[in-house]
Amino acid sequence: MKGSTLPFDGTPEQEQALRQKLSELKEKSGALMPAMQFAQGLYGYLPYEVQQIIAEELGVTLSEVYGVATFYSQFSLYPKGKYQVGICLGTACYVNGSQDIYDKLQSLLGIKSGECTADKLFSLDATRCVGCCGMAPVMTINEDVYGRIKPDDVEAILNKYRERG
Repeated sequence: MKGSTLPFDGTPEQEQALRQKLSELKEKSGALMPAMQFAQGLYGYLPYEVQQIIAEELGVTLSEVYGVATFYSQFSLYPKGKYQVGICLGTACYVNGSQDIYDKLQSLLGIKSGECTADKLFSLDATRCVGCCGMAPVMTINEDVYGRIKPDDVEAILNKYRERG
């Protein structure tokens, strides 16, 4: 089971809150999705350790929890950075060079899609159309949209966020 390369840093208080919620849900039909949604809200993602607790408390297999976590795009197995970088690999962006920008982002950040930097400042996601085809290629950082960018623009853009901390 592939997961984050960052160490799990959940707190005892988070685990207590999760176990409390799971005890409330365990007798209800269809409890797995609400349990996972609660856990994701609590931790920001669903690390292996949290999936184990959910499986144990709800009496389901770990593979069932993992299957749901990887099927639905609302769930993440990786922590998200303070700045969530998205690079559109949809058709318009791709034909205008977004793959080169994506490669540059991976190189500069040292992570792949779905991962988070060790300092938890940046996470990276390859996305599909973000609805800005006329500005292709497009990169987003949280709510900020950068259009018509080139690989040489990427480092300066990231540095702006690094300076913010």
